[in-house]
Amino acid sequence: MNELIIGDRKIGPEHPPLVIAEIGINHEGSFDKAIQMIDDAASVGCECVKFQTHVVDDEMIPNNVIPGNAKESIWEIMNRCALTKEEERELKKYTEAKGMIFLSTPFSRAAAVQLEELGVLAYKIGSGECNNYPLIEHIARYGKPVILSTGMNNLESIEKAVAILRKHNTPFALLHCTSIYPTPYDKVRLGALEELAQAFPDAVLGLSDHSLSNYPSLGAVALGARILERHFTSDKSWPGPDISISMDPTDLKELIEGSRAIFQALGGRKNVLKEEQPTIDFAYACVVAIRDIRAGEELSMENIWVKRPGTGEIKAEHFDSLLGKKALSQIKQNEQIRWAHVNG
Repeated sequence: MNELIIGDRKIGPEHPPLVIAEIGINHEGSFDKAIQMIDDAASVGCECVKFQTHVVDDEMIPNNVIPGNAKESIWEIMNRCALTKEEERELKKYTEAKGMIFLSTPFSRAAAVQLEELGVLAYKIGSGECNNYPLIEHIARYGKPVILSTGMNNLESIEKAVAILRKHNTPFALLHCTSIYPTPYDKVRLGALEELAQAFPDAVLGLSDHSLSNYPSLGAVALGARILERHFTSDKSWPGPDISISMDPTDLKELIEGSRAIFQALGGRKNVLKEEQPTIDFAYACVVAIRDIRAGEELSMENIWVKRPGTGEIKAEHFDSLLGKKALSQIKQNEQIRWAHVNG
């Protein structure tokens, strides 16, 4: 069975979805904000928070490229928001003391080395690194579970990344993702989950969503997603390029509760449950006499009909089979008909 285990948490088709609160760089480089977001995620029952690890000099060259959801260059953003190794160590320790899983996305080889030295339990690889095969190879060698986002990649490029993970026997999950900030609902494309399931039957599936609500994530659970990731902030009025697409503690609580409810509602068959019997007792209709019936009288729509409650022996579904039969004994008005009352 396709399954990941991170710490004591099993993740896969048979387990409730893991909701990841993606703190990312929403702390804007502030350690205190990062702590507050960990606290707020823990307060609503979140199991996992995720940061981003940026060793800027190893990640990129100086540049003036401005992301679509920002007004300054990615170089300026990352230099302002990067946490130190010691800060990440403290955040990991603090997160785990709260009983949660600490994850972080490495954006370079140096960042992956740093996280390995911190002893992370698993790795999250972002969409931008899905086709960064040298980095995936480096991380796969650690042998720890990998959660790989697949935004901006097609099946062909994802297949190459998966081949690397399989080569190293690395347990992995694939998160469908659309790298548009925010993502319009008609660009979320939940149908991609089915494609991923068919192409990679050994993968745990999930959704990393950048839309403005929980709706796509909740829908994804019904389609097999068992990891749900959304950006998270304690306060939607804070500055930051990802704040506008982030959920707050109220949203996070609803996502956790909603995803678990949908997971519990999945499966089953269309049969009658024993727990439905109390409802059957009042809601079903049974065949009753609508006037006094003499012994030997033929049963017809003039003297029998169907009425509630459903405690009688002959339910409404058998009404037609009684028509034309004769009463073997007297039946009083409003008396529920029994098989012993009729011939044949």
